Amino acid sequence: QVQLVESGGGPVQAGGSLRLSCAASGGTFSIYDLAWFRQAPGKEREFVAVSRRSAGSMLYADFAKGRFTISRDNAKNTVYLQMNSLKPEDTALYYCAGALITAPVIGRSPAQYRYWGQGTQVTVSS
Repeated sequence: QVQLVESGGGPVQAGGSLRLSCAASGGTFSIYDLAWFRQAPGKEREFVAVSRRSAGSMLYADFAKGRFTISRDNAKNTVYLQMNSLKPEDTALYYCAGALITAPVIGRSPAQYRYWGQGTQVTVSS
């Protein structure tokens, strides 16, 4: 059973940066696609970025391109989300998710992910 624990959220002013971390345990980290999703109050959970198990393969939501960077350290069983130029509309609960997804399928839907963390809150003030 894979367990995911996020950290690194918090309050930040618009234009600032945060780095979220997601530590995994209980599984073979390197075989999973690992993604970040977010959910704002009253909204559906939405895809942010995914780090595919294939080395160097990352995909982003349009709003994340150029501002957010996903990376993973298989030796540390950790996936990161570096967020720069944050905007108030980035305020949300950010979740880490893991799944075994076979290429060429890309995991952009929450329904495709079996393992979830508890979330870490990001609040961006203007």
